[in-house]
Amino acid sequence: MSKWDKNTFIKATKDSCESHISNIVLDLVKCAETGADIVQWGRGTGYGTMRFKCKTDDYGVLALFEITTKGQINFLLNALRAKVRKKEILRDYQLKLESNFMIDFDEDGYTSDIYHDLEEIFTIKQEVDKFICTIQGITDRLHQ
Repeated sequence: MSKWDKNTFIKATKDSCESHISNIVLDLVKCAETGADIVQWGRGTGYGTMRFKCKTDDYGVLALFEITTKGQINFLLNALRAKVRKKEILRDYQLKLESNFMIDFDEDGYTSDIYHDLEEIFTIKQEVDKFICTIQGITDRLHQ
């Protein structure tokens, strides 16, 4: 598979992931369709990616998170740190990620953006919903 779109992404996810992981991916795809300014479908032969992107006046286009057809998520926090100068927005995103997932995302300990297995990050539907609310809030703040 060389090109990805929503349909090929969802099909590949359903083929390679357990049903509860596929449901999480579907929720995040719906979130991106309704809340992202740009939904970018990655190209590749091994697996597909979907990036949630936000257009801002101050910083251009920013990717807030990325999911894969292998059932992984990347929060792209360090990429945001390199571009966003409003530290309160970054701090808010970091604190919400830390409180939702009990992972330390400080600059010293989280020096590069890595992929996390969705199964380890989201154990209940409420965590997915909280993450979606977090992304909506960060998107709104970046649009201001």
